[in-house]
Amino acid sequence: MTAAPVPVLSVCDVHKRFGAVHALRGVSLDAWRGEVLALLGDNGAGKSTLVRCISGVHAVDEGEIRLDGTKVTFTSPSLARRAGIETVYQDLALFDNLTPAQNFYCGRELSFPSWLPRGLRFLSARAMDRETASVIDRLRVKLPRFDAPVALMSGGQRQAIAVARATVFARKIVILDEPTAALGLRESRKVLDLIRQLRDEGNAVILITHNMEHVVELADRAVVLRQGRKVGELKPDRSNQHELVSMIVGAEG
Repeated sequence: MTAAPVPVLSVCDVHKRFGAVHALRGVSLDAWRGEVLALLGDNGAGKSTLVRCISGVHAVDEGEIRLDGTKVTFTSPSLARRAGIETVYQDLALFDNLTPAQNFYCGRELSFPSWLPRGLRFLSARAMDRETASVIDRLRVKLPRFDAPVALMSGGQRQAIAVARATVFARKIVILDEPTAALGLRESRKVLDLIRQLRDEGNAVILITHNMEHVVELADRAVVLRQGRKVGELKPDRSNQHELVSMIVGAEG
């Protein structure tokens, strides 16, 4: 008898307070491999706080977070990354003066020989270039020059590099915070295609966005937060787009 599948991520009755502000009030949700879960809500709904709890920036006050059914406690973002959770924030956190490969492996450089202390090893620049080029090629990201600093690249190319970097290290979950914000139509389309590829390769993708067209087009499920509470969950399509908007603004009736 096979065991029942478990979500790659479970957020269970999570509360988070900042002084008198109760930012999250008993939020629960699941994310599964091979799906895009849209996390929706107006400004101040609790989306960013929830993401920061999942990615190790904030500790939860009550409730728990589970990965593959096992309770986890992250005291820093680096611990969440080691567990397979990668987050791409709106500012992308790219170093403008570095190349794509240098951005990919900044703080996680490949080095040799492995038996030496890390500070005494030699950097494996060719290996890092090779691995980065392989990911960029697999995700069909077009770059003007692979050895150019990212400051010389377009907004869409920079966004694609940030998302591609997350895929290198994310073994479980990729969280994308407004990945098409401030992008033109053509560049947004490339990023949406990249998100589809992440899903098709078996990743769990959590997508924060205010663009309802993108939600309808991409998301397998949508969870709506309002004032720190989960107020709804459904499979988005064009027939219930108005219902989603009503939940976001609090006009269900």
